[in-house]
Amino acid sequence: MTQFAYLFERFPSFGQTFCYREVAELARQGVNSPIFAIRNPKNEPPQDWDPRIVERVHYLPDEEQLLREARRASKKGKLTGEVIAVLDEWGRRTDFLRLYQAVYVGLRLQKMGIRHVHAHFAGMAARTAFWIGRFFPITFSFTAHANDIFAPRDFEISLDRLVDAARVVVTETDYAEKFLRERFPGRADRIHRVYNGLDLALFKRADFSSAPQLIVAIGRLIAKKGFADLIRACQLLMERGKSFRCEIIGEGPLEKELRGQINQLGLQDCVELPGPKPQHEIREYLATAIAFVLPSVIDPDGGMDNLPTVIMEAMAAGLPVISTATGGIPEMVIQNETGFLVPPGDAVALAGAIERQFDEIGLAERLGERGFQRARELFSIENNVRFLLALIDPDNTYASNS
Repeated sequence: MTQFAYLFERFPSFGQTFCYREVAELARQGVNSPIFAIRNPKNEPPQDWDPRIVERVHYLPDEEQLLREARRASKKGKLTGEVIAVLDEWGRRTDFLRLYQAVYVGLRLQKMGIRHVHAHFAGMAARTAFWIGRFFPITFSFTAHANDIFAPRDFEISLDRLVDAARVVVTETDYAEKFLRERFPGRADRIHRVYNGLDLALFKRADFSSAPQLIVAIGRLIAKKGFADLIRACQLLMERGKSFRCEIIGEGPLEKELRGQINQLGLQDCVELPGPKPQHEIREYLATAIAFVLPSVIDPDGGMDNLPTVIMEAMAAGLPVISTATGGIPEMVIQNETGFLVPPGDAVALAGAIERQFDEIGLAERLGERGFQRARELFSIENNVRFLLALIDPDNTYASNS
């Protein structure tokens, strides 16, 4: 019997496929934890979600119903005097809904006999889990990702309070684990690195035969992805007489700006923004490419990538990766072994690294093969999910015996 539940801000979500993969792999391993989601993702690109998993998601109701249920629970004596006092004292202060969401989820977890809840991101779901831990005899843990730890937003239930109260804190890279342990030395023993995972069997290997040669980039169209630098690098490659295509797959607030840049530089015939794509189409893009590029940069507010899933996917397809030494990326992309790391914001160096893939197919193939081997060693979803399960649900029979 599972002893923990999941709590997400939104699930399943196009931009958080790593969360879905984790839940799906646990289900494959026989662990079907209850799933709660604060928001139901709307107007997202269609994905290949397993309907059996989607049907398990319990979406939280709106504000009016949350408040009504808390009042009803209070009248029936289901909430302690301490919980009622905290709700009254907090009133309508910032983030007040997290307390009522905690009441809603906590009451259901108690009824199910579940004593632990795991959230993803040190954000809305983790703050709700914090209050669940305050109101009920239920512990919580969370997986921290990128901006939620490198550039956390200012809430009264801060990252410091989350780390202090959580039973376990998981993060995706050695870089982030070190970052958190140095910031919270008194809680270092509860901070653990667990890489995200992939089912490598789903990925077709790249054959490096595209004509013209194709480079692929994938990610939200936001500043920290550095796609403006990639477009500038494409201009340099075009000026050098290179024949190629560049597909930047994704959606985001910078789409209009990036399209304007492409038009201004006269790159309409070789650089495209095809929008977001479902996972099976992304795997097809990767299989026909010659290299994967993600020129990540650090935002002015400190936001940056940590473990971009798209780099893992490119390595699973046997592609060389060109990126930057930002966050945990160097744990995946080893210089001159699985790809190239260039300085953030350096379009000239970026163009040079891409040009080498064009000119030296044998090199691209060797880098891609080593990347595939590294992905197989580090990113097995079966192994990584089993390790996560042992951390957040140590009493689970499957975790204990595996």
